[in-house]
Amino acid sequence: MGGLAEEEMDNPTFRSDTVLSDVHLHCPSKSHLMVRLNAVGQPVFLSYFKLLWSTEDLASGKHMREITTGREHQCRSGDELCDKDSSNIKKEGELNSEGVEALLDDDGDLEVVRRPQSASDVQAEDLLRDIVCPVILMKGKEDAFEDEEQECTCSDIVKIEHTMATPLEDVGKQVWRAAFLLADYILFKRDTFRCCSVLELGGGTGITSVIMGTVAKRVYCTDVGEDLLTMCEQNVALNKHLMEPGGGEIKVKELDWLKDEFCTDPEVPYSWSEEEIADLLDHCSVIMAADVFYDDDLTDALFRTLYRITHNLRNSCTVYLALEKRLNFTLRHMDVTCEAYTHFRNTLSDLENLQDGKMKYTVEPIKLDFCQFLVYERIEQL
Repeated sequence: MGGLAEEEMDNPTFRSDTVLSDVHLHCPSKSHLMVRLNAVGQPVFLSYFKLLWSTEDLASGKHMREITTGREHQCRSGDELCDKDSSNIKKEGELNSEGVEALLDDDGDLEVVRRPQSASDVQAEDLLRDIVCPVILMKGKEDAFEDEEQECTCSDIVKIEHTMATPLEDVGKQVWRAAFLLADYILFKRDTFRCCSVLELGGGTGITSVIMGTVAKRVYCTDVGEDLLTMCEQNVALNKHLMEPGGGEIKVKELDWLKDEFCTDPEVPYSWSEEEIADLLDHCSVIMAADVFYDDDLTDALFRTLYRITHNLRNSCTVYLALEKRLNFTLRHMDVTCEAYTHFRNTLSDLENLQDGKMKYTVEPIKLDFCQFLVYERIEQL
């Protein structure tokens, strides 16, 4: 939990009403360029996320799930072996398996040692924990950001505008681990998604849709809030170079789970045309969502939206859901629990057990033994 003080943004101010994703703190870039303030006065940063096109063995996990509607779809289990090469790029945030000595300052207080970015390159005992805040480079000081600017034209860099710390209702403006996990799966199973028509629910900054856009024919990236959708559209434009080779197209649209219909009012930004709705319902074969299960009411609303849309699709559809299981100690239970995840699983079971005579939903877990293509920390709670 944390927020950025307006008067001194280089130092963190911790508040109880803000949420901070630590994905931004694991970026390969040591600096975050503050490019502007958004419509509600929040600082907007530009981060560079590197694509790792080398292959590595990764530990398997349990909490990414595939839902199949209509006829049964069997997802390939990811049993293709990833070659291991010691010369490959090491993952950012990799744990140092060797002993790390605790250090004391002049007063005898404990200095916590941060994890090394690459245990083979640096000595862990020399790495004191840094202050958990970005180095902010104001717009206009491009010389300080020259290296990153030169990299931005490369085909292995994803550029994402995002905010750092937000109230809970604005968490879509940050980047979360499950979005990277789903992006990894898309890249690993490129042939599965090639030339598909795809709908993303709760697209946020749009990073997963951008990755999907490198292989799919058309992606409808949806969320709510003009400010968020404007940021998402900007991120699509920033990464156009990644999608051009495959001819993929991304349309940023509003889709409110609390409403029963698509917004078609031409006066409303990011509304749908009748042609776009018809195209989605006629051709969509993949729906995806990443890290959108943190509030029970929104989870219920998402599943109602999922049920409504899949019933109106012309073809059967596969839904990919990725999430992070967040554990919290609650006074109500006097134990470590994950109520949001428990509610998600219960709702998922209700969907699978639903019998309405028209649709059948089959739920399958996806093994997380596929390769990692983006720099982030793939934790066991994903």
